Amino acid sequence: MNINDVNRGIRKHKKRMRIGRGPGSGKGKTAGRGHKGQGQLAGWAAPSVFEGARMPLIRRIPKRGFNNMWAQRVAIVNLGDLNAAFKSGDEVTLDSLRAAGLCKHPCDALKVLGEGELKKKLKISANRFSASALEKIRESGGEAIVLAGPKPVQRKKAKAAAKSS
Repeated sequence: MNINDVNRGIRKHKKRMRIGRGPGSGKGKTAGRGHKGQGQLAGWAAPSVFEGARMPLIRRIPKRGFNNMWAQRVAIVNLGDLNAAFKSGDEVTLDSLRAAGLCKHPCDALKVLGEGELKKKLKISANRFSASALEKIRESGGEAIVLAGPKPVQRKKAKAAAKSS
């Protein structure tokens, strides 16, 4: 390579290709659209997910499981985590758990599990407690307060009440 070959073929202001302007232009006659088919029509553009005759990717990928959008989101916390995050005599609520960084995602209910040891006297407010968690909280001298959650809808009783009235 010579020094005078470095910039050969590089043009600062390249003209755009003028398609459909005769055979001498290099893009005449069919204007780069080929012969026949839907791609030669004016204004037609393939969708971004179009794959021709092949089975589309979204239909090739297997579908698994079920995601219930109405399910209750339950935050879970272990007694060992509470023991590390709070001082003796503290009140543990959903807000205090968020402040401590133990409950980062939005949730509908809070459940306390008995994993780990609880050596501090805590006043814990939650929607649900496991049996082992309740036992360990009482052994440490703490208090477990069960919060009321949303009442489940009882369809059969509601229909019976509507018929009788």
